[in-house]
Amino acid sequence: MDRPRARQRDSAALPEPMRRDVRLLGDILGEVIRDSDPKTGPGLLADVEQLRRAVIEARHSERDAWEAGAWDPATGHNPGLIPGDAVLADRGGDEIAKLVASWGVDQAEQVARAFAVYFHLANLAEEHQRIRNLRERDSGQEPVRESLAAAVAEISREAGPAHLGELLASLRVHLVLTAHPTEARRRAVVAALRRISVLLDALDDPRAAAADHAEARRELREQIDLLWRTSQLRVKAMDPIDEVRTVMTAFDETLFRIVPVVYRELDRAVAATAEAAGESGRVPSPVPAFLRFGSWVGADRDGNPFVTAQVTRETATIQADHILRALENVTSRIGRALTLHAETTPPSPGLRRALAGAHAAHPELLAEIEARSPQEPYRTYLLYAAHRLAATRTRHADLAYRGPWDFLADLRVVQESLAAAGAAKQAYGELQHLIWQVQTFGFHLAGLEVRQHSEVHARALAELRAVGPPGAELAGSASARTEEVLATFRAVAWVQDRFGVDACHRYVVSFTRSADDIAAVYELARYATAGGRVPTLDVVPLFESAADLAHAPDVLTGMLALPSVAERVAANGRELEAMLGYSDSAKELGPASATLRLFDTQARLAGWAAAHGVRLTLFHGRGGALGRGGGPAGRAVLAQAVGSVNGSFKVTEQGEVIFARYGQQAIAKRHLEQVSSAVLLASSARIAERTAAAAETYRDIAGRIDRAACAAFRGLVEADGFADWFARISPLGEIGGLRIGSRPAKRGLRAPADPARGAVVDRAAEATMDLADLRAIPWVFAWSQTRMNLPGWFGLGSGLAAIADADGPDVLRRAYREWPLFGVLLENAEMSLAKTDRLIGGRYLALGGRPDLTERVLAEYDLTRRLVLTVTGHDRLLANRHVLSRAVALRDPYVDALSYLQLRALAALREPAPDDEERERLERLLLLTVNGVAAGLQNTG
Repeated sequence: MDRPRARQRDSAALPEPMRRDVRLLGDILGEVIRDSDPKTGPGLLADVEQLRRAVIEARHSERDAWEAGAWDPATGHNPGLIPGDAVLADRGGDEIAKLVASWGVDQAEQVARAFAVYFHLANLAEEHQRIRNLRERDSGQEPVRESLAAAVAEISREAGPAHLGELLASLRVHLVLTAHPTEARRRAVVAALRRISVLLDALDDPRAAAADHAEARRELREQIDLLWRTSQLRVKAMDPIDEVRTVMTAFDETLFRIVPVVYRELDRAVAATAEAAGESGRVPSPVPAFLRFGSWVGADRDGNPFVTAQVTRETATIQADHILRALENVTSRIGRALTLHAETTPPSPGLRRALAGAHAAHPELLAEIEARSPQEPYRTYLLYAAHRLAATRTRHADLAYRGPWDFLADLRVVQESLAAAGAAKQAYGELQHLIWQVQTFGFHLAGLEVRQHSEVHARALAELRAVGPPGAELAGSASARTEEVLATFRAVAWVQDRFGVDACHRYVVSFTRSADDIAAVYELARYATAGGRVPTLDVVPLFESAADLAHAPDVLTGMLALPSVAERVAANGRELEAMLGYSDSAKELGPASATLRLFDTQARLAGWAAAHGVRLTLFHGRGGALGRGGGPAGRAVLAQAVGSVNGSFKVTEQGEVIFARYGQQAIAKRHLEQVSSAVLLASSARIAERTAAAAETYRDIAGRIDRAACAAFRGLVEADGFADWFARISPLGEIGGLRIGSRPAKRGLRAPADPARGAVVDRAAEATMDLADLRAIPWVFAWSQTRMNLPGWFGLGSGLAAIADADGPDVLRRAYREWPLFGVLLENAEMSLAKTDRLIGGRYLALGGRPDLTERVLAEYDLTRRLVLTVTGHDRLLANRHVLSRAVALRDPYVDALSYLQLRALAALREPAPDDEERERLERLLLLTVNGVAAGLQNTG
């Protein structure tokens, strides 16, 4: 059972620097609220403080009730109360509900805004503490856990340097950024928080003078005042190009800069092994540029009519502009610094020839550069290269590079000349970083991956075949929808012609059911090009439903029989890619069954690849939330089926995860190291043998858990009236009003004609919708708002009970210790349960007027929580994860405040229709609380 006193200790045990930051930011926010309006500010602050004290006292009452034996937080029941009445065992909740009901809607909105802003600031303080922790851990002699250095040391020790070299040669980590609408914060809010973050850094700097600290505090007040006065809600919906530019922020601020740092970390680790050839930065690096980035932003049109062929073209152009500017800046910086004289560091014959060629082609430009860099050949040639990059960006054909390989050849000439002249530190230092950046990003930054639903292709083909075969004159006979499908292929060809094949050649087919769905893509491409050059396409099947996962190997066999696929496989070294959808499978099967069936599918696909001599890359479509396949990425990699990683790992990075992982350079480096080190270890023989043995040992157990868990989950979601009940108890119908993405919440509904309206849909239609039509993101997002987090755990308890009741819990305990997948499944469920609040969640469930469904949910929660604690051996949730437990305990009371405000608005909106003005005010209050709860729980969908 969860022990409130222990959770209180976690909350109290904040590191002093973090406690200081939270107190400072909270105090300044209080001052800002008080001073924001002489008439209303003091009263607003008093209401905020009253609610804050009330929710904290309620949490203290929970602890006291548990200690007195009057309330069991593991179940939420008081003695003598039937389970359905568990919500009555409240912690002062009725008094809090009365307090928030006593305020007018406008005042309640301001209180909600105060708590939402507080969470943004608290998250910032926590992020800074995490960075401090990372620095402290990296200050010793021993490698940090889950680091590249630790992985290299382990593999070298157990398998030797030769095996390490083999693993490095095949290593590839491919991260694909998506625009899935789960980032609830406005870009203006993110920018304000970034400025506040810089000021916190300044206050943390012990070298700064007192005057510097005083100025930082003044600026901090200014920026928090600005944050308070900035609307937390978007006025207009994001369009796809807004999403592209948002992702570019992560690239500009973090990814481009941190990639060479990760490579250098691995280079140092390899150099530290016993048989290393020399010190990192003084000899050629054995580390390949193993990171690659892809993007669905501006290319994923599955269910999003706002992503058009023109948007995809514009996206590729924006990406190329960003990477070329970045490469130009770095090349100029390194070039200006390489002031090596021709006599001290003579240029090689290769560099002399390159300079002579540049003189012949562009004598005036070379003369201008050499006038500023006399007898400095390295500086001259790199500055010339920077001019060529600028010309590539501006499309100056005479001076532009033909492609990244051309630029890379110039860098190699400079590097080899430096090494030959004895300037090894210059050859293999910053210049090597630039080479790694070019190898990673090219001139396109990230490969755009088009995605479309198989049914869209089927409808388009049916229409086109009625007109004639590919090459036939269409002459306006195609509908607008089909013409847009054809325009997509023309856009892919255009991107390839302008930026190279690597810029856009993958085409993902959602809900692939057979090889015919793959063949359809190639046929549509032939229709689009009307006998002209068909773009290079690597079509990727996406398996999402239970039936599709089961038939995946058969589909791949059918694909190999397609001439277009066979040609591509032969041309690229027998490489093939298949994508597994975690979100939709979890929504269909529940978290436990989806996890187990995905593992089984991976194992079967790995076996298929070995039998067919194919190097198969599995593309994991994991969401950020636990209910969509999220969770700690490193541990997830180590839990993959044997043979499914094999040196290569590809995964989506979605929504709020992008900024959580790539908003700060130190955190981004840690994340990339965790994933990369896990891929190395998962590809090693020892880990593979251990995973294979455990999977075989517990195969029968997994099957029984799967059947029982799936039956429980399907029993709930298929219950009569479940969809209507879910729409009533959650803010599902209102989430579209957040305008957090360009994509509608549902595949099947007609999109709004005006992008400014975003994904807002008719509330009545939303309430009666088919759950199969609902995307996984709003499904998870809405459940997280109710504080139940049902997609992260429901059904697992029934699955565990199927084993524990028949065989006892010991077999489950052994599986938890020995099988990585089962350990990850339970740890993720434990995290989801820890963010669940049974009593507040019960208040949401009660809004639906279905005691039978409420009881079913709460009973499964009680069962799951009890058995997770039994199997893990923990006396409370997150007992072995103090940092995460501390974060949850710190936030709980403040999230409670927003939940009570949200419940007030939700209950009013579910009553007979208020007038339009009142509804608009209530919806705004609701959306502010949704935004705040998302920040407090640190997850949306």
